Amino acid sequence: MQENQIIYGQEQSNYRQNDKQNNLKQDNREKEVMEVSLQAGHLLLENGAEISRVEETIERICRYYGVCSGNAFVLTNGIFVTVGSRNEPDFAKVEHIPVSGTHLDRVAAVNQLSREIEAGMYTVREAAERLECIKRMPGKPKYMQVLASGCGCAAFCYLFGGSIWDSAVALLTGIILYIYVLYVSAPHLSKIVGNISGGALVTILCSAMYLAGMGQHLNYMVIGSIMPLIPGVPFTNAIREIADSDYISGSVRMMDALLIFFCIAIGVGVGFSLAGWVTGGTLL
Repeated sequence: MQENQIIYGQEQSNYRQNDKQNNLKQDNREKEVMEVSLQAGHLLLENGAEISRVEETIERICRYYGVCSGNAFVLTNGIFVTVGSRNEPDFAKVEHIPVSGTHLDRVAAVNQLSREIEAGMYTVREAAERLECIKRMPGKPKYMQVLASGCGCAAFCYLFGGSIWDSAVALLTGIILYIYVLYVSAPHLSKIVGNISGGALVTILCSAMYLAGMGQHLNYMVIGSIMPLIPGVPFTNAIREIADSDYISGSVRMMDALLIFFCIAIGVGVGFSLAGWVTGGTLL
């Protein structure tokens, strides 16, 4: 009888230990799932994705891996993720994500990964490794960005009504502008000062070339040349988020875009003032 009680007690102890180990494994797995979903949301938000896409991706990853009580509150510069219920352990994490540039190739990669996860192509650890690879994806080479800026400026100048010669000037000023952005403005200046100085630089260059007889319509040359500074994607996302009732995030993005517009306008005004002062008003 005593031996049976000892055996029964050992079995109960082993059962409790196994139960604790299983619960610990389940807790660790759910924590890994939330970390993966948070990392995916971080990459999306950091690289210019809209709020609804971030929330949808986090929800899709949690749902596929069996985390039913996950909740995400996403703002323009932060993500709040929580999980917890009777059947799932408590987990909460907050990440601050500064407003930065747009990298749609990374957004597309994370978006594709979330669909591949739903298709059962990745375990939690494999998904985490894939996200690390996406995070390390190199951006476009600087020479390609510079050439794209020049070609875009020339195309917009022609689209707005400029001549071939105006587009040629816009091509050259667009290249010079983006060299300035990559090597001076972005690494060393604040966003406000960088956009004001960039607008002024473009205006002064276009004015000098116009006075040298290299273009025919100064207004089209300037309009085409400032296009690389225009925050088109943030402005579009702001309108979309306000339409989706994400008023806080939409308002922040809209304010950021309007601030950039205002700074560019100040820079162009300063450039025209300097050009007019140097030429004695003949430019205007």
